[in-house]
Amino acid sequence: MIKGRKCQCSTSNAYLGYIFVAVVISLVCNFSYLLLLVANQSEMGQRHNSRARDNRVIVEITGKLSISGDGFGYIVTDKGDSVYIDRQKVHWLGLMQDDKLRVEASQQKYIEAEHLIMRRILERNDEKYDYGALYRGSEQWHVVLYQFVFYFILAFVLLLIMNSKGRDATWQQFVLRSAVCVLIAFGTYFISPVPLMHSGEVIPVYKSRQIVEFVVVLKGIFMLAVVILYSRIYTLMHREQQISLENEMLRSENLTTKYNMLASQINPHFLFNSLSSLSMLVREKDEERALKYIDQLSYTFRYLSQNSASVSFTTLREEMKFAEAYSYLFKIRYSEKIKFDFDIEERYLNYKLPPISLQPLIGNAVKHNTISSKRLFRVHIYTEDGFLVVANEKRPMLEPNPGTGLGLSNLNSRYQLLLNREIEIIDNEKEFAVRLPLEKPNE
Repeated sequence: MIKGRKCQCSTSNAYLGYIFVAVVISLVCNFSYLLLLVANQSEMGQRHNSRARDNRVIVEITGKLSISGDGFGYIVTDKGDSVYIDRQKVHWLGLMQDDKLRVEASQQKYIEAEHLIMRRILERNDEKYDYGALYRGSEQWHVVLYQFVFYFILAFVLLLIMNSKGRDATWQQFVLRSAVCVLIAFGTYFISPVPLMHSGEVIPVYKSRQIVEFVVVLKGIFMLAVVILYSRIYTLMHREQQISLENEMLRSENLTTKYNMLASQINPHFLFNSLSSLSMLVREKDEERALKYIDQLSYTFRYLSQNSASVSFTTLREEMKFAEAYSYLFKIRYSEKIKFDFDIEERYLNYKLPPISLQPLIGNAVKHNTISSKRLFRVHIYTEDGFLVVANEKRPMLEPNPGTGLGLSNLNSRYQLLLNREIEIIDNEKEFAVRLPLEKPNE
């Protein structure tokens, strides 16, 4: 229940973050004078580039504006010459009938004939024309609201797409989501709102007489850039937090594991049994086996103490030396009623695994099965397809020894944190086996 609440809270916080970012994007898109100024300068630059390309003579013309019934404008000079103004420019520039204009114009081909076409206004009614005023003018509230809502919804949808299915997207998924957002932005471009500055209307781009509305294009590019960058930065921050959390979990798990290993080292029952076995060998005056038992017992405790500190990995070769020493203690304790079969391929000896992985598995095999003189109990330890396998036949005890399950759980946690893999458990009527994944050594 707590996990579900945390997940729900995290999702709610993410949505609140998307809403905040979408509001900021919409505000910048609609009220940033800088964006509009860049658009204006870019359009001016396009006109200058066009002038450079066609290499036509630019002339200055002064005259009165005449607006036709269909909205097109003509500047008529005293000499009877006329300069053509596109209907869209008439509306956008807020020009009125009989305005006195001084403009830059060039002769261009229009409907198979050469005409003077207005490039830009220099003066209007004997005053210098300020293009920046077009962007500083106030708009009606419904026009502002229309644009704000449109860009807010679009930005929010793009954020949802970029951050769908969590923050663990691969580079391929990130690129794919970015491509989807670009396609959506391109598709919605044609329905993006275009305000007619002086008529109070808002029309979609597809109804505009200009195929490319540079201001709308600039807003779309800005929105895509912010959404993609925000998503990528947030993903990287999320991954950094995850790594920090995993490191904390690893430290905590290591402390727990060290404690459990320390507890097993000083377990009075284990120590008592070891000393009892040694005492038996001494009473039998079996000097050779007694000395070997002392050596193996000493090696077992030394290996446990050395690897319970800060060692994260050991080689399979070292782990098998420990397993042979540790298993020898049980062979002596149970008077050869138990046998350990080792079948390790040489090519895996340098592979890595967390240290003391075999100790809980060997201990569990002995602890939870009946070992008697009637039938030899076998534990098979072997390598197979990149795994170290510990398997034994199941011989249920008359009075089952209750286990806590912490041994396998802790072992699995260590493999998850250190190798990002899990141990595999095979438990059927005849056999119990645990498969430990091995890590290939760095070459």
